Amino acid sequence: MKRWIPWIIAVGALGLALSRLAPPADRGFAVSDFGRLIVVFNGRVQPFDSVARNSLLQIRGKQSLHEDGKEGTLDAMSWLLEVMFRPELADARRVFRIDHPDVKALFELPLQPDAAVHDDGKHYAWDQLRDAFPKFREQVAPAQKKEGSTRTPYEQAVIRLNNAVTLYLRLQNTVQPMLGKDFPAEVADYQASIPAGVAAFQAKERGVAFDTNALAQVLKHCQRFLAMQDMEPPLVVPPHHPEQEHDNWMRMGEALLESSFPVALLKDLVGEEPLPQAEVDRLVAQAGTVPMNPSISHFTKLDEAYRAGDVAGFNRAIADYRATLAMPYARELTKAGRETVFYRAEPFMSAMVIYIGAFLLVCAYWTGFWELARRTAWTLVGAAFLIHTAGLLSRMLLEGRPPVTNLYSSAIFIGWGAVGLGLLLERFWRNAIGLAVGSLVGFATLIIAHQLSLSEDTMIMMRAVLDTNFWLATHVTIVTLGYAATYVAGVLALFYVVLGVLTPVLDDGVSKSLTRMVYGIVCFATLFSFTGTVLGGIWADQSWGRFWGWDPKENGALIIVLWNALILHARMGGLVRDRGFNQLAIGGNIVTSWSWFGTNMLNVGLHSYGFMDAAFKWLLAFICFNLVIIALGFVPTVNWRSFRAKPATGKGPGPGPGVRPGKPRPVAA
Repeated sequence: MKRWIPWIIAVGALGLALSRLAPPADRGFAVSDFGRLIVVFNGRVQPFDSVARNSLLQIRGKQSLHEDGKEGTLDAMSWLLEVMFRPELADARRVFRIDHPDVKALFELPLQPDAAVHDDGKHYAWDQLRDAFPKFREQVAPAQKKEGSTRTPYEQAVIRLNNAVTLYLRLQNTVQPMLGKDFPAEVADYQASIPAGVAAFQAKERGVAFDTNALAQVLKHCQRFLAMQDMEPPLVVPPHHPEQEHDNWMRMGEALLESSFPVALLKDLVGEEPLPQAEVDRLVAQAGTVPMNPSISHFTKLDEAYRAGDVAGFNRAIADYRATLAMPYARELTKAGRETVFYRAEPFMSAMVIYIGAFLLVCAYWTGFWELARRTAWTLVGAAFLIHTAGLLSRMLLEGRPPVTNLYSSAIFIGWGAVGLGLLLERFWRNAIGLAVGSLVGFATLIIAHQLSLSEDTMIMMRAVLDTNFWLATHVTIVTLGYAATYVAGVLALFYVVLGVLTPVLDDGVSKSLTRMVYGIVCFATLFSFTGTVLGGIWADQSWGRFWGWDPKENGALIIVLWNALILHARMGGLVRDRGFNQLAIGGNIVTSWSWFGTNMLNVGLHSYGFMDAAFKWLLAFICFNLVIIALGFVPTVNWRSFRAKPATGKGPGPGPGVRPGKPRPVAA
């Protein structure tokens, strides 16, 4: 029975992860059905569910909403429905996270939690921010003008909150204008005012008498819809003709305006974007000739039913709207359903939790040499690797892209490659070191990916210069595997120094095993980083007309190749032995981190697609940590605990991790 315990635990972990695939039971409003309807946002077709999850993640840092003093947890899709159809409820929700005391002072918010009013001291509602927001906006422009690395914590907090509020207001204008009380009635009144209003406008343009009241009535609505359009909310209205491309999807404001006056004509009228007179004349003649898009009526029915609490009417309106999309957008609806399942399952979050559990079991194994703990850790890492792989493949299928397309996916892929290499190492050296490295790097990279997901949609549309699956599948994938391998070698080398200096377990056998692991992984990393860099040069030659341009990202990739080559040269030339070789491998962590993240923080060069400054302090902390370990390795070996410790027989160092006293030591297969 004991031999089956690791497998039972692994199957249980897989079962818990798979249980998240089950759709939630809608008791009342068909929230999950609405979430599978499609919308165009951030340059791609996606389900409303993805818009809700990604938006709440960027605004609040979580995909659900729980407020102190209120029962239950509000899921992201239910929150988005409130934002779009019941903004007066959404405005009272504490969704905006504010930590900086000076930002709180701008809004005159309490600095300490207040249980009496269910204030946790961190989250605030739009109702609490609205009045002072114009004053707050005065702080935004000066902060945005500064380079990312020169911004103070206060300025960074200002920009984060401004981005969150901007996104929130964009979502509020998705279906109806802000501060709207009865959108169906507003649309009906607008539709009734169009014939007389357009006729009055055309008469005015011809210089003849016109009905000023009729023109004022229609323009009153147009001004609200134009302001709604200018907020750049998601595009929710499909084109009149299904065969048109997704570029022809419209925002609700534009769809409403096209029935009376084209947006370009209105912007010319208010002096925003003047047009040539010939174009003005053409648009004036076109005014009022486009019928109202039928999708607008579906959204007005949804709005009316949701506000009235009419569950049956709301669910029926969803079914009717989905039926109109079923034929022209069958493929998009199917993909949206799959994406909804993917986000609901959160495979990377499940894998992250299992990785840390496996690492704790490895620590338990090293502490007590409990073989069952090592075998259980092995099955758990394997289970997490399967979940990690399933998530990676799912993203590839949903995007129709190779595994690495942006910084977020690179973190996912580097973690996946590191775990795979860790399992391979454990296959040959059964001392749990491969499991420790794989689970630790896997967990760390998924944490990084989660932090990156807080800033934008992780499946965002790619830049045109990157829009080629061949080079994404070759150059980017291969060079990223080189990153992963360099990290694995560096973490193995970290274990070498830490175990040697601080513990008695780095005996001769473990020392040689670790060094052989590092050597093999560095060889792998050198091959892949070199091949990937050469392929990148060929891609650059095709895209930009030059093989090499000393771009910061190109330099970073070259430095990784040179550093790995330096490590191998120093080893083969006898310039370093085991200790120096591992210290050089730790330096690979620094070099790779700079190439992966540091070059993006410069915001210069042709590769600065994933610019970010929020991670600078963490990058600096990681570099300092590795420098400390390298410095620790310079402690004379006579002061290393592993060289001072002697077993009871007095015949050499004590047993290493995974080796019971008196048992044969595991060696490479």
